[in-house]
Amino acid sequence: MFIQIEPTSEIPIYTQLANQLIELIATGTLQTSEALPSVRSLAADLGVNMHTVNKAYHELEKKNIIQIIPKSGAVVNEISSTGPSDSQIEHIKQVMKPLIAESIVYGMDKKQILSIATSLISGIRRDEE
Repeated sequence: MFIQIEPTSEIPIYTQLANQLIELIATGTLQTSEALPSVRSLAADLGVNMHTVNKAYHELEKKNIIQIIPKSGAVVNEISSTGPSDSQIEHIKQVMKPLIAESIVYGMDKKQILSIATSLISGIRRDEE
């Protein structure tokens, strides 16, 4: 499992960590029911504070991506075979809307935005090429 933190990024470290863990799950690098490293272990490996890792894990638990089991650790939740819930779709829309609006402000057209989205999906879901 390779995670790279950019300390100088304007994106908070816990968000960088949560985003990279989501990508590892999406690519299949982390599998359903697989245990994540302990907070202490991952913090030491990345050279970050334990509270940062703990915050990232709790963000993922709020999104129902992982389950934190007290005194046992965190495990990856099963990806739904029935697709996302309405609330998950709404959450994704809320996250994407400002990014799409920012893209339009930068002068990108629909074709460019869709091209970037398609490229990113291909990079994550290699089985759909």
